[in-house]
Amino acid sequence: MEAVDVRGRFVWHELMTRDVPGARNFYSKLVGWKTIPWPLDPAYTICHADDGPVAGLMQMPADLPADVPAHWLQYIGTRDVDSVAEAAVRAGGSIVKAASDIQGAGRYAVLKDPQGAMFAIIDPENARPEPAGPPPFGFFSWHELATTDHEAAFAFYSSLFGWDAMERMDMGPLGIYLIFGQNGVQRGGIYNKPPDMPAPPNWLPYAHVSSADRSLETAVSAGARALQGPMEVPGGSRIAILMDPTGAGFAVHSLPPAAAASTPKAKPAKPAKSAKSKPKPKAKPKAKSRPARKPATRKKVPAKVVRKAAKKSAKKTTRKPKRAASRKKVVKKSRRKK
Repeated sequence: MEAVDVRGRFVWHELMTRDVPGARNFYSKLVGWKTIPWPLDPAYTICHADDGPVAGLMQMPADLPADVPAHWLQYIGTRDVDSVAEAAVRAGGSIVKAASDIQGAGRYAVLKDPQGAMFAIIDPENARPEPAGPPPFGFFSWHELATTDHEAAFAFYSSLFGWDAMERMDMGPLGIYLIFGQNGVQRGGIYNKPPDMPAPPNWLPYAHVSSADRSLETAVSAGARALQGPMEVPGGSRIAILMDPTGAGFAVHSLPPAAAASTPKAKPAKPAKSAKSKPKPKAKPKAKSRPARKPATRKKVPAKVVRKAAKKSAKKTTRKPKRAASRKKVVKKSRRKK
């Protein structure tokens, strides 16, 4: 079986937090994920969208400093983790966690780019082909890097994963927003973070939802803090950026109505089931076609009526001769009297 091409794709996402139960509850409400323990490690939570697993939740490692906030880690695909890790170091990056294997997941490593943004690389064991068109609801649809030198950062990642600069949008005072992608597919954007952004360079994942506006309302009511939006971006999509209750940055993204109409959905499989269940009511009348026996009972009833009618008619016919005979006697008696 031919291996799936994963190079340059964001194939996994992982939240490191100090409150896993709280995160499970929050993201289930926000994105609609179903959270279940990973069979190979029950301490690790797998988040499932309707169309498959998309992310993991894990407890912040005890060896990390207390001031390290909860954060999402992006895993970018490669078929040679060791070589890419070495190339990242040669290009000015650094290794946070050396390459190692995880049973049931694949080989991975955690790195930092030259500007300090952390990311991971992975050669996944069970990779799936990239779906055509917009990603299904609950999957990640955009990835954004806030950095200190967007051109240098792009050159770094492009050398590792073959990304293309698909567009450079002039955002005025906010500078250039570089949209990158691969094989004609846009994957995200890179921009220089403004001076008032206190966080170090970082990656921000965007989950695809039906409505960014409603999702932000849900997030705030569940204890999140709104950071930006909801607002419309070039192309007609709407986004909202928030900080979840555990302190991790997160974003939601909804497509314009025309594009959203072509979004693959797994939930319509439920209506499909109901559609399949429609023949069942038809089958019931067939099972209840036993009332077809009623016509047989209906035939018997008229037969009884006929017999009764026949008896009555027979009585009537027998009575008539008696009346006729009595009339003859009266005639004879009248003749004798004469």
